Amino acid sequence: MRFLIISHALHYREEPIDLVYAYAPYVREMNMWSKHVDELEIVAPGKNSIDRIDTAYEIKEITFREIPAIDITSITNALRAFVLTPFILFKIFRAMRRADHIHLRCPGNIGLLGCFAQVFFPRKRKTAKYAGNWDPSSKQPWSYRLQKLILANEFLTRNMQVLVYGHWQSTSKNIKPFFTATYTDADDVEVPTRKYDLPLRFVFVGALVPGKRPVYALELVHELIKNGFPSELHFYGDGPERPKLEEIIIGNELEKMVYLHGNQTMENVRKSYLKSHFLILPSRSEGWPKVVAEAMWWGVIPMATPISCVPWMLDHGKRGILLETVLSQDREKVGTLLLDKARLKAISKDAVTWSRQYTLDRFEKEIKKLI
Repeated sequence: MRFLIISHALHYREEPIDLVYAYAPYVREMNMWSKHVDELEIVAPGKNSIDRIDTAYEIKEITFREIPAIDITSITNALRAFVLTPFILFKIFRAMRRADHIHLRCPGNIGLLGCFAQVFFPRKRKTAKYAGNWDPSSKQPWSYRLQKLILANEFLTRNMQVLVYGHWQSTSKNIKPFFTATYTDADDVEVPTRKYDLPLRFVFVGALVPGKRPVYALELVHELIKNGFPSELHFYGDGPERPKLEEIIIGNELEKMVYLHGNQTMENVRKSYLKSHFLILPSRSEGWPKVVAEAMWWGVIPMATPISCVPWMLDHGKRGILLETVLSQDREKVGTLLLDKARLKAISKDAVTWSRQYTLDRFEKEIKKLI
């Protein structure tokens, strides 16, 4: 089987050994898909070097067709995209004609072009992974909304299964609730029972960017400290918000309570989960927030905003805390819960039970069914 991926992810081909690299979490997932195919073809934008967070595809029979990256963030870029679109569509059409199975990675500008092109191949087997927020009521860019409209239209997406995060009402028959995973069945080991004694340990895992709101996470923990709950906050990740965090830490003399660890290995993050009580993710936008599921696996109680499938993951507050991102309200909600240790232990136990349904072993079995 010749399996085709249409993606906006930046790829790098290493010559002369002909290895193809891209963002590691994405490649690890696609390596599972490629275990069940004979040949893999990728149509995606290229880049000039390998990043630290990149890894290589494992399949030997691989072909990378490089296309330009496009965006419409300015008038100049929009004009460039208009000129390049026919060339990109030509490459996508040719690749789709060769393919036995077409796989789209959405949302993204290249995924949008793939959505248009796949309409002309109604008999070919197809899948699309919508890795963003599928919530119909969420505010999103028009290009994202257009992709969702096309993908949810059974006439335009014949012979296609669309994988989305979470369970949504009023969806078409081709929409399949899906998930992602980090751990295997072998990782299903007992977790330590937390006593929730002071100081409490909070952890933030992810890029330090405005969309993830790490500053709000710091402000919330600082409020809890000021209200009589001695706490620590550990940040794992890096990004442009780090200088602002450092300024707040120094300005409020929090150096012995808040720690910036930067980017760390999966093993170091796992060790941190085992020692932590709570994960904070006050993000503005997510698809399937992987760190939430990871934290729940190790008994860490997630505190996250009610976006995308998060309310479903947390069972509307029964398996975690849904943040309002209003400091006074969240401080009161969290502070009240911290006084009820029996409830905290029950939430942690429910989080573990739920998250351990979603393993890499099950993920691979589900992928095999789709192919």
